[in-house]
Amino acid sequence: MTASPTSPQHHSIAERASWLPLVVVVLTQIQASFAVNALTVSMAGITTDLDTPATSVGTAITAGTFSMAAFILLGAKIGARFGTRKVFQIAVAIHAAAMACVALSVSPAMLFIAQASSGAVIALVAPALTVFIATNYKDAQQAKAIGLLAAAIPAAGVLALLLAGWFATTIGWRYSFGLMVVLGAINLLLSFKLKTIPAQPALKIDWTGAIIAAVSIILLSFGFSGLSSWGIWFATEQAPFNIMGISPAPLLILLGLIGGQVFFSWIRKRQDAKLPRIFDLRVLASSSELAITACMAIMLFVGTAANFLIPLYMQMVQGRSGIETSFSLIPYTLSIFLASTFVAFLYDKFSPSIIARTGFVVVSGALCLIAYTIRNDWGQLFVVLGLVLLGLGQGAIVALVFNTLLSSVPKPLAGDVGAWRGLVHNLSGSVGIAVASAFAVGMLASLIASGAAAHPGISDELIYKVNISDADFMTNEQLVIAIGERAGSPEELVAAVAVNAEARLRSLQLSLLGLAGLALLAIVPAGRMPKRLQDGLPEQMEPDDPDALDLDSPEATKENP
Repeated sequence: MTASPTSPQHHSIAERASWLPLVVVVLTQIQASFAVNALTVSMAGITTDLDTPATSVGTAITAGTFSMAAFILLGAKIGARFGTRKVFQIAVAIHAAAMACVALSVSPAMLFIAQASSGAVIALVAPALTVFIATNYKDAQQAKAIGLLAAAIPAAGVLALLLAGWFATTIGWRYSFGLMVVLGAINLLLSFKLKTIPAQPALKIDWTGAIIAAVSIILLSFGFSGLSSWGIWFATEQAPFNIMGISPAPLLILLGLIGGQVFFSWIRKRQDAKLPRIFDLRVLASSSELAITACMAIMLFVGTAANFLIPLYMQMVQGRSGIETSFSLIPYTLSIFLASTFVAFLYDKFSPSIIARTGFVVVSGALCLIAYTIRNDWGQLFVVLGLVLLGLGQGAIVALVFNTLLSSVPKPLAGDVGAWRGLVHNLSGSVGIAVASAFAVGMLASLIASGAAAHPGISDELIYKVNISDADFMTNEQLVIAIGERAGSPEELVAAVAVNAEARLRSLQLSLLGLAGLALLAIVPAGRMPKRLQDGLPEQMEPDDPDALDLDSPEATKENP
């Protein structure tokens, strides 16, 4: 007699499931995340070896992020169509090859192509990781597995800070990416121990929806990324083009938003007609799923923006080096890791809505604490405490919302959940950095203008000579070089540096307070999250759905021993 999926015997077996699939999932997530973090830490060595400016490294990082976001919805369907394990193995091998190309790069173009390729294949890997968890674990074990998957991202950050930073200062930055080639080979070998997840050869891929999604995401990504350099409204000299003096950034964002509306209309039309589609809207079927997505997007927006502003403060206000900044952020990164790992122990005691609301309050309070206590001395206890609290709140919320969303949909939609998570993660993070940068720079220009006009030691002539509207974050030494001989006297130069230092600090403080306010607003959608976490994933989908596949059906188990 066979145990039913909901019987106690079935749950007992699920609780004794091997942790090997999770090992593969976590190591693969580290492989994917380490690559991006290592590029950031290795920036100095890359710019020297390849004789290229630091902006080229930033472009390479952005290329990988955009590629993943643009193709991740398609990646989920390709995995389902040809078999999740098979597609995963091919993608891991290609990613390892891309890391080898990064390690052997001889030009910025080779670096760019290799990183873009790695991002595209991560679009195949990310949904597969979610499917592996959904098909191997249930109930409490599944919650712990999701927490460890979320924790793998900050863990990769810590490893990158330690290993890539050490390699970059000793034997060379290329060895960091050589290490990822070795890790990719290990993940590929371990993946053969995973059980085969049956392919759906009859599944038709909605290529029209995939193209609409990719184009919309690329437009949004480039639009938000260009806000700071191209101009929020009016085009700057750095803008690649303009339309009647209007910056291309808001135009691209508008086109991307229109494309998003077209995408959802297309998906809804095909779902009503019971036709295959690139994304299943049942992942967002109710107000609860929409609230979960909103919480995920807001937390990733706030967390990524703060993770950008705090290093900016350390390097521009304090003048710390990149490696010093990296090591100073380890307590924050470790707290994200710990919260992501151990938040699962709270699921039996508190509802998702209570945990999420508490987490957002902690995040908001942490950002306020940092904003009100940062000075020119990083060693302050309250600043470090604020970073730790921020990491705890951020890690708990990110793991919670992913687990809650995954547990609310049928198991066959796990790939769509993984793709949606990756899409929201990349878009929210990119938008968070872009908006925070544009806001901080705008506040800086405004504060410098008002401070210079009110300061008795700064003449109108110097204000006229310096284009304050093009203000950017600079260290005191960089500002002295930028102003040069335009200051009328040494005293006026000292006054200009003082005004800039005050404006620089205040703009960062106001930006952090703005993020704190946004985190508090997230309490509203957090209240619409489920009152309790479901025990595992529902097994079945609607029978009349053309994409439906019961992974526990006799047809599936014949290919899935």
